[in-house]
Amino acid sequence: MQTKRKTEVIGIASGKGGVGKTTLSSNLAVALTMMGKSVMLLDADLGLANAQIALGCQTQYNLSHVIAGEKSLKEIIVTSRQGVKLVPGASGVHHMAGISPAVTAGIVQAFSELDDDIDYLIVDTAAGIAPSVLAFMEACQRRFVIVKDEPSSIADAYGIIKVMTRDLTLDEIYLIPNMVESQAAGAQLYRRVNEVCDRFLGKSLQYLTSIEADELVLAALKKYQSVLEYAPACSASRDFRRLADAITNLPEITQASGGLQFFMERLVQQKSGA
Repeated sequence: MQTKRKTEVIGIASGKGGVGKTTLSSNLAVALTMMGKSVMLLDADLGLANAQIALGCQTQYNLSHVIAGEKSLKEIIVTSRQGVKLVPGASGVHHMAGISPAVTAGIVQAFSELDDDIDYLIVDTAAGIAPSVLAFMEACQRRFVIVKDEPSSIADAYGIIKVMTRDLTLDEIYLIPNMVESQAAGAQLYRRVNEVCDRFLGKSLQYLTSIEADELVLAALKKYQSVLEYAPACSASRDFRRLADAITNLPEITQASGGLQFFMERLVQQKSGA
């Protein structure tokens, strides 16, 4: 049997809402797709999902239909005009916001049944440290924590990093400063947060690049487009391309921390040389 392509799974989280997490997730997915990569975006915000808006997708079904047993995971996937395969989350479905880790595990396991050859699965989680968020982050290979340069965002980013490192003993945690004044300001924000994590948690964070504040990001969103389509030459588009390029140059992860993994069957095949 031919081995399916190895899929890298990136979980994207934030301590609080309003830091541009979904905008970053969707634009990163588009940037990787533009590089010729096969990308799937899982909108794992199960209460207020909005990745379909950022990608300009019409979605008839979502994860609530999968959990209810009405649809399979494969049946709800839609492909955006940019070529991103979107797994829509549920929006405005109250009971979905607090699903149990067992239900989350069922969603994770369902990905092993997909036939798609996927280079990158991006998991856009809800803000905060709800059990479902942590379960999704455990199932990823790399974790990106999005932070803005404001006290509440920094404090909440530190909070989720603390839970992931101390309680879950996860590694491969990257800090992605978003909406910063400049690359220099973003790098400085990373150093400040990393210093605190190193001192009090004994854990150093990794860094790839920052995303500069750009009013064209909001303008693109209002047009139901990624900023890479709407304004390919703007600073934010440049930064998303830089982030995508940095990700493709990261070393392969051979042993992921965490529990149940996305595409576990594929990982097992890879290790066994099937």
